[in-house]
Amino acid sequence: MQISTTTLNGVHIVTLDGKLDTNASTDFETYLQALVDGGAKRLLIDLDKVAFITSSGLRVLLATAKRIKAIDGDLFVCCLNQAVREVFDISGFSTLLSVFDSQQEAIDAC
Repeated sequence: MQISTTTLNGVHIVTLDGKLDTNASTDFETYLQALVDGGAKRLLIDLDKVAFITSSGLRVLLATAKRIKAIDGDLFVCCLNQAVREVFDISGFSTLLSVFDSQQEAIDAC
């Protein structure tokens, strides 16, 4: 799993590339915690290049969303491919998190 971040208008755009499975989830959670600890209050997670996501990846997203909400921040996700969208829909995460089709849509909503 590769993780990179860019910042646009105060929104930290976190782009993932690879599989968000049990092994990658620990690194992903550590990465997001460091962003929040560093003052990030608006996170956009771009899942376009995520081959698949497991329950541990979903747990990281939910835990981070709760943590950032506690400091009056927001977490958004965007660019879900078909496989990831299906997992989000089946698990109910499509209604738990703010999901957008594109980065631009999400940034506009911030």
